[in-house]
Amino acid sequence: MENKTKIPGTLLQFHTDQELLHLLSQGNHQAFEEIYHRYWSPLYGYAYNRFRSRLICQELIQEVFLTLWSKRENAGSIASLSAYLFTGAKYRLLNEMKADRIRKNFAASFTAFRSEKISRVTEEMVAASDLQEAMDTRISKLPPKCQQIFRLSRHQHQSVADISNALGISPKTVENQLTKALRILRLGLGEFFLYWMIALFTG
Repeated sequence: MENKTKIPGTLLQFHTDQELLHLLSQGNHQAFEEIYHRYWSPLYGYAYNRFRSRLICQELIQEVFLTLWSKRENAGSIASLSAYLFTGAKYRLLNEMKADRIRKNFAASFTAFRSEKISRVTEEMVAASDLQEAMDTRISKLPPKCQQIFRLSRHQHQSVADISNALGISPKTVENQLTKALRILRLGLGEFFLYWMIALFTG
């Protein structure tokens, strides 16, 4: 059962740490308040000098005191109140610093990943644009009939039979013109032609 005995605050100021711990182990609120006022500033200064965040340091020190109060029944076994409190602050501070590094590393990695992805997409878009421009230029230079048949086949996706019927020519003629178009494009575009063929039949 907690000790409800009132001790004048002025008298507690002259108590040693061990005496305060003894009173705390009996549930004495005044003893806890004296410990709090005695150690709050030194603990906060210790934390803030190592981790420049006022809010986080305040929260860490609050946790230290909350732990002391929640385990007050065992306060009498604490050999050094100062060492106990500063050790608690130290471990909480180290955990927070580790978590902060992880957050910053993740943020940096994610930013780099996004930048790389955006850069890659941009490069692919530029490459695709260059490829399409090169293809359009070469196709426009094909002989008129060859160009017409090629566009019907590759752009409008008409079959050889459909082109044959539409233009009134034999299927063999259509096939020959397509073969001619592909040969001219392959010679004129080099490796661009390979990329275009892959995009054409896998897109």
